[in-house]
Order: sequence, then C-alpha cells, then structure tokens
Amino acid sequence: MTAGALLTNTTPGLIDLGLMFARAFIGVCFVVHGLGKLGIVGDGNLDGFADWLKSLGMPAPALQARMAMVSEIVGGVALTAGFMMRPACVLLIFTMAVAGVIGHKGSGYLITNDPPGAGYTINLAALCFVLFLTGPGAISLDAMIF
Repeated sequence: MTAGALLTNTTPGLIDLGLMFARAFIGVCFVVHGLGKLGIVGDGNLDGFADWLKSLGMPAPALQARMAMVSEIVGGVALTAGFMMRPACVLLIFTMAVAGVIGHKGSGYLITNDPPGAGYTINLAALCFVLFLTGPGAISLDAMIF
C-alpha cells in the first residue's frame, strides 16, 4: 500500500461508521442543550431562557423558547438515531441560524468573546449541513426503514 492510499483511501463501511459517530455526537450535543433549557442539565430553565429572548427583543419569547427546546431535543434524537435525518438537519440548521443571528448578534465569532460569539452555533449548523448533504449512512434507522 502506498502512502497516498494510506492517507486517502476509505471504504463504504468506514464512511458509514464515520457518519454514525458524527450523528451521535452532534445529536447528543443538541439533546443536552435542549434538556438544559428545561433545567434537567445545568442550572438553566425555560423561563430564564424566555426572559433572555425577551431581552433580545424576540417576539413571543415564551413560545420561541419552547420551539428552540423542542427542536433541539427532537432534532437531536432524530439526528442521533438517523431517523428522518435530513428534515431534522433542516430544523437544526434553522435553529442554529436564529441562535447565531439573534442570540450572538454583534459578538463576533469566538465563544470566548464577551458576550460569547456565534462560532459554536455556526459550526453546529455547518456540521448539520454536511450531514444533510451526505445522508445518514447505512447505520441508521432511515437506512433500515426506507
């Protein structure tokens, strides 16, 4: 085997395994963030999140907070399982776009900025876009069902 082949060759099985790991880690990340909005993980809660959205001038902040929480939990579970993955990716990309544009407005890219920048939301949206383009892979509920 040549050095070039060692560095660039892959197999369908490795691609499917990579997609499964990417889906699982990003999906769980979304679920944890959604649970954080419910106060199940961390010290946040839905009322506090809604109050923050209100301070940003978001219309219907209580509804928007619930929509963000539901999209993160449902979208994250769907992404992790590879079930209805492409619609889940669209939902999560939209959620992260709103978070980046509204929640991190004017704060730049770096999460270490004060206030924190939009880099995290941009990267999550970008990863969801990559998964949207590639599809869920063979190790997914979508592949088993459809």
